[in-house]
Amino acid sequence: MPIAEIGLAILSMGAEQLVQWRYGPVGIVALLLLGLGLKARNSTCASVGAVMLLLLMIPS
Repeated sequence: MPIAEIGLAILSMGAEQLVQWRYGPVGIVALLLLGLGLKARNSTCASVGAVMLLLLMIPS
């Protein structure tokens, strides 16, 4: 079980660094909103974070 938790922590840190490198501070805020919304089971917060990430990923 601890190995899975360590692996999940490494994976989340890697995803966070990738989002920050690619999309900047707004990407980190979006990822934070999405994560907090999912953890708190708040669909509004999770939806806002998901939409922000989606808008950042659409090429302009």
